[in-house]
Amino acid sequence: MTADGRARSGLAARLLLAIALVLATAAITAWLVAGAIGPTIFQRHMNAERVEDLSAAIDHAAIAFRTSSALSLAVALALGVVAAFAVSVLISRRIGRSLESLSTAVQGIAEGTRGVRVARPGIGREFDELANAFNRMADRLDQSERLRRQLLSDVAHELRTPVATLDVALEAIEDGVAQLSPSMVAVLRGQGARLVRLSEDLAAVTRAESGQASLRLERLDVAALVDAAVMSAADRARAAGVELRSDTPVQPVTVDGDPERLAQVLGNLLDNAVRHSAAGGLVTVVARLRDHGRVVSIAVADQGEGIAPEHVPHLFERFYRADAARDREHGGSGIGLAIVKALVEAHGGTVAASSDGAGRGARFEITLPVGDLPGGAPGR
Repeated sequence: MTADGRARSGLAARLLLAIALVLATAAITAWLVAGAIGPTIFQRHMNAERVEDLSAAIDHAAIAFRTSSALSLAVALALGVVAAFAVSVLISRRIGRSLESLSTAVQGIAEGTRGVRVARPGIGREFDELANAFNRMADRLDQSERLRRQLLSDVAHELRTPVATLDVALEAIEDGVAQLSPSMVAVLRGQGARLVRLSEDLAAVTRAESGQASLRLERLDVAALVDAAVMSAADRARAAGVELRSDTPVQPVTVDGDPERLAQVLGNLLDNAVRHSAAGGLVTVVARLRDHGRVVSIAVADQGEGIAPEHVPHLFERFYRADAARDREHGGSGIGLAIVKALVEAHGGTVAASSDGAGRGARFEITLPVGDLPGGAPGR
């Protein structure tokens, strides 16, 4: 059996194998002792007595047989006990060390120690699976702790600027340095709106990621959904000098989704594309059927600043900003793409990002299952 095969075998199978080994040791020992020692003892006993009477000879033969058999069984039993004791000690020590290691690791996790891991004991599939599950749990806890600290740090940073601006403005008004002019009111309202947007985005992504976002599913036409999102983003795009184009299937394609949530998804993607596009740039929204008509793909692509390859896997993390192209100067809260991912997955879909590199634009694609609600044509 290979090492991998031994790792897959269960603890029960190993214990049965150990018991079988002990029994085999006792049986083989009895057979060897009986074959090697028994006849010698028997012959020595008969020669020593030199009996001539037949009945006496039979009695001495019986005594010799019992003596040799008892000795054989005693030696076999003794070796069997030694083998059983050795196997029991070996197994108990290995199980004890594994449980002690796991207990120490669990205690370390309970006390807040990070980076605690346990090695695979290699004494059975159950213990190996337990060790692997513990290590996965520890990885998740470490990741959650890192995200928690990053979240607290980012939230504090996000709050610092608008709060400081509000504080300075109010202090200036109180000291008579500034007047409550329309421009000052606009500044105060803008910073207040930024705080409201941040709190709303945090609440939205938290609800979506925890599965608490309530979805009111309806049969939605994909072309109408895309057209509405493009129309909503038209004013922002026009102000930024960015052209918007949409391309949807000619035949009707439907999905089952919450119209408000999916509008939020497409709105976030379009807002992200427009913010990171230069004047004169183009943003396209293309919807297509994929996977033999089982899913619909909606891709939002821009010709903007692009994304370096090392940043692409992290784009959907809360507050993640790849570089200056995604900094706070663009007005985003840093949570938009995290909301997109959470809401798309709540609809049973997927989202992915790609880019050919900095300065070469970016592409965000969501896929959703085609509509299958009762009472309507499925998909098309």
